[in-house]
Amino acid sequence: MRILTASDRALLVEASDLDEAMRLNLAWQDVPGVVERIPGARTVLVRFDPLRVSAPELAAVLSSTEVDADHLPETGEVAVPVRYDGEDLDEAASLLGVSTEELVRRHLAADWRVAFSGFAPGFGYVVSSDPLFDVPRRSSPRTRVPAGSVALAGQFTGVYPRESPGGWQLIGRTDAVMWDIDRTPPALLSPGTTVRFEHVRESARLGGDRDEPPSAASRPADTDAGAQGLDAPSAVEVVRPSLQLLVQDAGRPGYASLGVSASGAADRRALRDANRAVGNAVTAAVLESVGGAVLRFRGPGVAAVTGAVGAITLTEVDGAARAITHGEPFATVDGDELTLDHPDRGLRYVIAIRGGLDATPALGSRAADTLAGLGPMPLAAGAVVPIGDVAPHPVAPDALARELPQPGDVVDLEITLGPRDDWFTPAALATLTGQDWTVTPRSDRVGIRLDGDVPLERSTGGELPSEGAVTGAIQVPPDGQPVLFLPDHPLTGGYPIIGALTDSSLDLAGQLAPGVRVRFIVKETS
Repeated sequence: MRILTASDRALLVEASDLDEAMRLNLAWQDVPGVVERIPGARTVLVRFDPLRVSAPELAAVLSSTEVDADHLPETGEVAVPVRYDGEDLDEAASLLGVSTEELVRRHLAADWRVAFSGFAPGFGYVVSSDPLFDVPRRSSPRTRVPAGSVALAGQFTGVYPRESPGGWQLIGRTDAVMWDIDRTPPALLSPGTTVRFEHVRESARLGGDRDEPPSAASRPADTDAGAQGLDAPSAVEVVRPSLQLLVQDAGRPGYASLGVSASGAADRRALRDANRAVGNAVTAAVLESVGGAVLRFRGPGVAAVTGAVGAITLTEVDGAARAITHGEPFATVDGDELTLDHPDRGLRYVIAIRGGLDATPALGSRAADTLAGLGPMPLAAGAVVPIGDVAPHPVAPDALARELPQPGDVVDLEITLGPRDDWFTPAALATLTGQDWTVTPRSDRVGIRLDGDVPLERSTGGELPSEGAVTGAIQVPPDGQPVLFLPDHPLTGGYPIIGALTDSSLDLAGQLAPGVRVRFIVKETS
């Protein structure tokens, strides 16, 4: 095997093939210091805790693994009814050198099994032993693939659990629900499951738009029995939302096997600072606001605003207005309104309220994952979010100020190279760190799209089999303009990753507004 650097907290292990990758993934379930494993088509991404194990120590343990020769465990069988009328059915058949009828027949006859999950919750990479199925992705990905689309790419079949962008070849559609958080397990196509595709020619249900199952709680919210109780129930009402107003917390790590990323606050430091200011646990749920907004408080409370820097005003119920200091806790009464102006520096405000937001959790977290559709929906005008009654600490009026960039500023972001820096020319590696990259408006919590005068040139052509990606990964699509992954990124992808931000640079990346310029600095290793 070959072990590559994926970030300062992750290694990418190359296997000889999919089968070996699956066996290695199982063999590393109990390796000390490993936080999470994300299998890919020929790789396993291994995230680790650097306080428990160093990268060289972990690499030595991983490289000494003896792969079990036994068969991989099976986890049951499911039937997926398919209407074979996809937009790319004829093209896929042509690429494979068979008729559409032959493609459908062999798709139905093949023995399919879910190898791993990724991209989005409920998206299973389903593989068969039929050598026919090896289909290139579309040269130009679609911006909208309907939920329930059955598709081919490489040696895999997949079903899109919800509407999303995608570059796979669409051969059909199904009404089978791929992801339902109230089901055990939530993913219909979980790793190890045998899949039988069934031909549906006529169906009253197939052919229209599919309803996606709503996000709902599968586990109760964590509570602290020893915490200080608050006297009165409270809530916060959205009077005017921002460009994107979300409930966020520390995220939901540990569900990579279901295709679920950790998500969570884009600026983790701002989350911790805001919660400390009001006496919450540092992981409590907060509001994350891209740009200005107006909020109304119901009931008495204490709040604080961190993250982006801009004018903050509290208009009291009697009409008096006063400026609020960034990072300082302030008291509120029923009817007070908080106005956040457009930030002067940074991008995302974080608003914490004593007791924490009591939004409905999903998989043990209240974080809104915009790619997966997990957690609370984005908040619109009129939305009311209840405030919890758990505040284990006193308020802390000493939050430290931060220097955040404004459009036109140049910021340095520290990176490690790899795992696929060898897919790029020496000139591209020099360009990566030698020129400034501008944050474009086509950026969100999934990723920051960057623009540079000179695109990054690849030395290796062809497609990269899907493999895991970390938050902070710098993925390079065919146009050579990098995409910097943020917390809601897909777990796996097929474009090469040239480098990744170090953990210390992730919070700053979450505060980069369009127009900010980025300079990548390679981390020196001892």
